[in-house]
Amino acid sequence: MAPLFPSGFDGGPHEDLEDDGGCDPDYDAERLAGYEIVRLRAENPGPFTLSGTNTWIVGDHPAYIVDPGPALPEHLDRLLELIDAKGGLGGVALTHDHADHSEGVPALLRERSAPLAAARGDVDVLLREGTRFGPLLAVPTPGHAPDHFALSTERACFTGDAVLGEGSVFVDAYPGALSGYMHGLARLATLEVDVLCPGHGPPIWEPETKVEEYIAHRYDREHKVILALGAGRRTIADLLAEAWSDVPAELRPAAIVMLAAHLDKLDEEDLLPRGVERPDLGAWQ
Repeated sequence: MAPLFPSGFDGGPHEDLEDDGGCDPDYDAERLAGYEIVRLRAENPGPFTLSGTNTWIVGDHPAYIVDPGPALPEHLDRLLELIDAKGGLGGVALTHDHADHSEGVPALLRERSAPLAAARGDVDVLLREGTRFGPLLAVPTPGHAPDHFALSTERACFTGDAVLGEGSVFVDAYPGALSGYMHGLARLATLEVDVLCPGHGPPIWEPETKVEEYIAHRYDREHKVILALGAGRRTIADLLAEAWSDVPAELRPAAIVMLAAHLDKLDEEDLLPRGVERPDLGAWQ
């Protein structure tokens, strides 16, 4: 499985890690039950995982799991209880293989045998655009990771780290990452679902509004980079100061990666001026 990368970060403010952004978990749980969905949040809060990583239990007789989460014994025990209460396990799907979403897979499958679906690795079902896995339809949403997929039912979409219920998203800087992310958001905007079920944070009951906010936020960040370049800024330090001035010190390395992703996108579009200092991402690869 791939190493853990930041999930909920783009230099913006983060919501309270203790109360799930001020939402009512009981109210959300009751509404989700009407869609045969249960949310189980792992107790792994932090700067990159925000209030914790969500595991989603979908349907029953059998249930399907989206993102088993970290390898925490208490989390696995609770997940097994929910699976049994839902009539058994039909399959496990990963939105992507970062450790906070996938680390629990081996332990879960040792306890409850079932097929595993993901976009890479040793899996039973390889996700590609349009792949169906039980009740889930695979929708490509790269950017946060090259193997990232959203998984949609007719009324709900499990967005992993493409759209979060709190904070904002980290986009990696592999070739085509940011342009791919924007295309993925556009694809999510076309889904006619009632709720987005993210990898971190509470469910999102106004999907269209949230996706529009994410698209606008990303273009706003790009606009700041373009303005900084237009003002003659060429060094990493100057570009970060102009476009990510709100970054706390512990997240500065992630901000550098985000800057690289934006510069790559501008370069792909032949909009990057000459002489711009490019981040060395060796430590992140």
